[in-house]
Amino acid sequence: MEGILAIWQRDLTKFFRDRARLLGSFSMPILFLLIFGGGLSGTMESMMAGGMADGSEGFNYVEFVFPGIVSMTLLMTAIFSAMSVIEDKNYGYMKEILVSPISRVSIAIGKMLGAASVSTIQGIILFLLIPFLGLSYDIWSLIKVIPFMFLLGAALSGVGLLFASMIKSTQGFQLIVQILVMPMIFLSGALFPINNMPSWLDVIVKLNPVTYGVDVMKKIMIDVDSLPETIRQTMGLDITVFGRSVTVFEEILFILAFAVVFVAIATVSFKRAHA
Repeated sequence: MEGILAIWQRDLTKFFRDRARLLGSFSMPILFLLIFGGGLSGTMESMMAGGMADGSEGFNYVEFVFPGIVSMTLLMTAIFSAMSVIEDKNYGYMKEILVSPISRVSIAIGKMLGAASVSTIQGIILFLLIPFLGLSYDIWSLIKVIPFMFLLGAALSGVGLLFASMIKSTQGFQLIVQILVMPMIFLSGALFPINNMPSWLDVIVKLNPVTYGVDVMKKIMIDVDSLPETIRQTMGLDITVFGRSVTVFEEILFILAFAVVFVAIATVSFKRAHA
């Protein structure tokens, strides 16, 4: 545990000391908020209000997008945080850890917890934008979503650790991860509805862990049950698998299982790469 905590603490310390990384991490989320929140909000809200007499005129598209933006931040931060493994190899720090009594498993778990913590902190900092965006989330809902954010960050960090254990250069890691991250974002429902996808894309959507992460965050942060049925269907707020709606509990179990499996695979790959 001392080894795990030491690596965990080191990654957190590096994050807070790197101000450029801290500030730069908000550029992409804010850009997406401006493009999708500002650019599509009028179109989506007018589409909801047009011809619907069930209260749909109260729909706020930015409120729908914001949990997806937070999920996107968790995804990108958790996966790209694993790049520190490659940097540690290049700077020789990894050799110092490997000759210590710390096991390979402890190193991988410490890195995973560090990435999950950093991504959760960045997601929480995004909550500071809520008043400026004119959104009204319940404080208790924001508190309840934080443990799930950590779980989602841990699950996604396993993907980053797996690639970091197999790739030797930061350039190669960035290239491969970018190819992986963008489809995961756009096929998750973070920015637009995914309920009318072609059948072959729908399969990818249902296998994408970010899909369930985004859906859980929306259902916790937004009072989905109070929304009219037309909005829930149009915005894809009810995910169905094999014809039945997936509950929040089942989605959390899926994310938990994904985290356990990928962290285990990443740990084995990390152990073999540094045997």
